[in-house]
Amino acid sequence: MTGVSTQLITLQDIIAAAERLEPVAVRTPVLPDDVLGARLGIQLWHKAEVLQRGGSFKFRGAYAYLSSIDPEIRSRGVVAPSSGNHGQGVAMAARLFGIPATVVMPTNVTPAKRAGAERLGARIVLAGTTTQERAEKAREICDAEGMTLVHPYDDPKIIAGQGTVGLEILADVPDVDTVLVPVGGGGLSAGVSTALKLLSPRTRIIGVEPTSAPKLTRAREAGKPVRLDVTGGLADGLQALEIGSLPFMHHQLYIDEVVLVDDAPLADAMRHLLDRMKIVVEPSGAITVAALMTGAVEAKGKTVTVLSGGNMEWAGLLEILGRS
Repeated sequence: MTGVSTQLITLQDIIAAAERLEPVAVRTPVLPDDVLGARLGIQLWHKAEVLQRGGSFKFRGAYAYLSSIDPEIRSRGVVAPSSGNHGQGVAMAARLFGIPATVVMPTNVTPAKRAGAERLGARIVLAGTTTQERAEKAREICDAEGMTLVHPYDDPKIIAGQGTVGLEILADVPDVDTVLVPVGGGGLSAGVSTALKLLSPRTRIIGVEPTSAPKLTRAREAGKPVRLDVTGGLADGLQALEIGSLPFMHHQLYIDEVVLVDDAPLADAMRHLLDRMKIVVEPSGAITVAALMTGAVEAKGKTVTVLSGGNMEWAGLLEILGRS
């Protein structure tokens, strides 16, 4: 992506984002999972970003971004290309600022994610099925209507906002040994890994992505972001064709390992979180737990998974869990 900053975010950037978010964001809990922890022989917690405003971590980056831009420019409105959660986060933030928001979603967006953005007052525009198609349509709307593009992940303010998740993990589990974080376009994994490594260098950071969308895995092999031909699968929030350029710079410095998880174990992880933790987590958010349950990650000591989103409704749960 052209025009992307090459400046790494700092710990102070993340702390500044946390200060802006403090009055409006939910301080999501870190929930102990005694059942799975005992099975794995570790102390295990889940960072429940499913309880964040808008149903996912995306509100953090969206509000951090909107709060940082010129009020006059902001008042013209914003456009968010999104598979679902980023759109809801931007719509929530835009509603708090009293400005119009347009969300460009794929034609195959889940009903729950589309309805969530609409309930928050966003105008929905459908465009293709890929991140590139959504981005092109979003830029077209920005040019035509004078609105501001809010990128899902390739922006320093977005990454800093997502990094506040890492600050909260360390505040609640200060001697955490391992943290697992989902990898989509890379904003969350970049922000969380930066916060954790700068404050706790000994903590092991593991990125988890779907086997069907191995953007970061391929990028690390090549030493630079690589565009995939196609992605797909249950974890619809992690299907970017290419890791973000700025997130990748942070990944190379701060992520210790990347693992891949197939679709099949995602339903088992979702069911565990529903049955034992009493929380609804979408496939993209449950992928970190699936990595532990399948042995893709052999965690030791105190471990925290990031449950990045929970935008699933009854029909979606029945479709996935009813067949597992």
